[in-house]
Amino acid sequence: MSKSPSQRLSIVAVHGVGYHNRRLPADQVRAAQRTHWAQHLAKGMGLPPNHIDLDFAYYAEALSTGPTAQGPVDVEELSDPLAKELLADWLGELGAPQPVALGALTLPLRYAASWVAEKFSLDGRLTQLFVQLFFREVAEYLRADDSPARVAARDEVATRIAQHHPRVVTAHSLGTVVAYEALHAHPDPGVELLLTLGSPLALPHAVFDRLLPRPVGSRSLRGARPASVGRWVNIADPGDPVAIPPRLARAFTGIDLDLTTSIHEAFGFHHAKNYLVCAATAATLGPYLGAYR
Repeated sequence: MSKSPSQRLSIVAVHGVGYHNRRLPADQVRAAQRTHWAQHLAKGMGLPPNHIDLDFAYYAEALSTGPTAQGPVDVEELSDPLAKELLADWLGELGAPQPVALGALTLPLRYAASWVAEKFSLDGRLTQLFVQLFFREVAEYLRADDSPARVAARDEVATRIAQHHPRVVTAHSLGTVVAYEALHAHPDPGVELLLTLGSPLALPHAVFDRLLPRPVGSRSLRGARPASVGRWVNIADPGDPVAIPPRLARAFTGIDLDLTTSIHEAFGFHHAKNYLVCAATAATLGPYLGAYR
């Protein structure tokens, strides 16, 4: 039985770090990632990919901070003071020893990444590369409330939502921060579900205290579900070092379901594809398939 467009699962996907492709135009990157994300979601749900009507918010270009490095990548240091400060905040939340967590401006990237790799049983080289990339892009996004990069990233998400009219916004990693702010800044049109995966939204100081709108509260600060979102579900692998702390409901009001579940046994516990194909994601998205069975 064929499935009409109105019965397909309509989604706007918002990526995390590491998606910038300098060799291809944005439209080609968006099209390729649209296919990949739809395939992963369909696999997890046991559906043909054409039952996933997905658009992809590609904001990575806005966070590009310079030309691609030639030759071996220097993973010894982060040169950006804000990136170093955010790295120190993250390590402190993870419980790193004092000598590691203090001294943000002189924090050695290799030492910090080695400590994280040992704590989470990760590959040391891959961890260094990921930490460098992650904090470069997060710093570029959070550098200022009204920076061109931050506004452009939010506008890309809002544009995709306005054009696609999805039932669901699915966001991963840094993309959960961009999506959260975009949905607050651009409430129309609304969406039925916000699904956040591997989110650092509640990371104290580094992310949480820099969010727009700012968290509020008389006793303890709390963020809030965007008014345009009908339901908010968060999924985090308990071993995901980016989703710190893993339960967002401690820091945000309006979260309907806050799940911790293992999505991968090795380093892949932060990879988007592993979140997209996991059983918790499939169960969350199932009710939004419309009339199809």
